[in-house]
Amino acid sequence: MFYQISILCFLIFGANTCDARAVGAVYLLTDIGDMFSSNNNFQAMGREKDKLIGKSCKELKEKHGFDKDGLYYLKSSTGVIYETFCDMTTDGGGWTLVASIHENNINGKCTLGDRWTSQQGNLENFPHGERNWANRVIFGSAEGATGDDYKNVGYYDIKALDVSVWHVPNDAAMEHWKASAIIRYHTNSAFLSLNGGNLYELFQRYPLKYKGGTCQTDNGPSVPIVFDFGDAKSTKEMYGPSTYGETEPGYVSFRVFNYEQTPMAVCSGVKVIGCNSEHYCFGGGGYFNPARQCGDFASWDWDGYGTHTGWSASQKITESAVLMFYR
Repeated sequence: MFYQISILCFLIFGANTCDARAVGAVYLLTDIGDMFSSNNNFQAMGREKDKLIGKSCKELKEKHGFDKDGLYYLKSSTGVIYETFCDMTTDGGGWTLVASIHENNINGKCTLGDRWTSQQGNLENFPHGERNWANRVIFGSAEGATGDDYKNVGYYDIKALDVSVWHVPNDAAMEHWKASAIIRYHTNSAFLSLNGGNLYELFQRYPLKYKGGTCQTDNGPSVPIVFDFGDAKSTKEMYGPSTYGETEPGYVSFRVFNYEQTPMAVCSGVKVIGCNSEHYCFGGGGYFNPARQCGDFASWDWDGYGTHTGWSASQKITESAVLMFYR
């Protein structure tokens, strides 16, 4: 990771001298307790620092003019300082990375690493699984978001209007995320304002409860999307050919039940009109029937891993992490 001691220069001499924006504004805030409590000068410097740390990337963009994609520090409503990636250029910028969903081993069904379903196995007496869609547990690192699951404080703390979703090849380096993404899109309807302002609140309203609803009847919202890279048709066709009659392209959908009444958390790029959502949606609860559906990417490998035949998704989308942003 690239650390900048130049935050001190920035705070003392200003942006024109230190030009923090030109290097992506990655601020080093280690040893904060010692640094800002040792004397009055450093305490004053800490107060100045707080003025340059926003609650979201949108705030950093609008109030301080930061315009480069990269890592920034944010401060939660409870005072927690954390680092995440800001997309400062797409559709006006100001997008905060809050989570990533990464399938580390699709052959392991609800095993270690399946944080967005269950890491405890496919257990009927553990139907809610890890509950990470609707709790305040955080994990992973922003820079490693394409190599492992990631969730930061902003997931539940930031109040936003819209989401942006990127599908980025596994293990892609952060500086190549945007260029290497196979799909990038965003919503522009302020749908989060009707659902509590973030996904944490949305999943309080639409809980991922096994047998908590039936397919088609009790699904959550499906929201129209605008593509920043890729298009509706090609995205729909990255899932298995047998799924084509079950989806409408050009949406992102939330809390979708399948035939067996298992809830899936997110269906990327599509609106669900069928009942076999385990083949094209990801995340959810902790119990699937049959067990071979269990996992973060569920049954994307039903007819073979990455074969793109029958119900199986393409290797390209199966081997890409899903990055989720707020604005």
